[in-house]
Amino acid sequence: MTDHKDIAPDSTAARVALWRALHLEVDATPHVLADDVGLKLLEPPDDWRERGDMNPAFTRPFRASIVARARFVEDLVIEQLQHGVTQYVILGAGLDSFAQRHPELAASLTIFEIDRPGPQRWKHDRLIALGYGVQDWLHFVPVDFEAGQSWRDALLQHGFDASRPAVIVSTGVSMYLTREANASTLREVSSFAPGSTLAMTFLLPLEMADPEVRPGLEMAAKGARASGTPFISFFTPEDMMMFARENGFKDATHVSATALTQRYFSNRDDGLRPPANAEELLIATT
Repeated sequence: MTDHKDIAPDSTAARVALWRALHLEVDATPHVLADDVGLKLLEPPDDWRERGDMNPAFTRPFRASIVARARFVEDLVIEQLQHGVTQYVILGAGLDSFAQRHPELAASLTIFEIDRPGPQRWKHDRLIALGYGVQDWLHFVPVDFEAGQSWRDALLQHGFDASRPAVIVSTGVSMYLTREANASTLREVSSFAPGSTLAMTFLLPLEMADPEVRPGLEMAAKGARASGTPFISFFTPEDMMMFARENGFKDATHVSATALTQRYFSNRDDGLRPPANAEELLIATT
């Protein structure tokens, strides 16, 4: 019998989607990202806002971090598209909704969502049921990681053109992988065609985090450990930049929470901003 958890989105993907929707409901305008697609897909009970992990005050910095990284990635994809990069690969896509919110890019962009087969089928069926549809420029690439299936091989089997550059994105994943597994991902992506760009989030050591968010991060780490998916890998920005270069990238840069705050939150008077020294971004190019 197939376990429900093997079919439905995992709890982390659902939480991220609900935080993005919560941003629209409880944070003042201007909104950094307008995304309630995941909320519609999940169709949670009416009391979902009363969950402990949805508390508006407690989740505020984490919510800001989630919408900031998503907005940065989307801006990067659109910027690279203007430079002729037309392939977008999302590792561990979860409830990502770029395709549903940017139909105007259909004629010029091809999106490849990589995820586990069960949750991906669930998402596919929900998109159909809600009338979003699955366009021919959106490719679902199911990969059974536990069976040792290669995501690169699966990508090629679903129409990815290895001779052309791409934007490859991995958010909220690196902390769950060993250092060697992260190195393997970096080596894989660094072998993509010249002009490709990787955007990957990484978690700094918890003791480096802002005091206001450290209890929340420690609670998240405890919960991840209890659920059998503990946080394994932490990187300082300097370590991550060197790690990327050691594993084949030509250039690697760090996008800090401070940089994201200046870019997306400087015009706000409510103090909303992503926390410093928590989860930040690596941008690496081939």
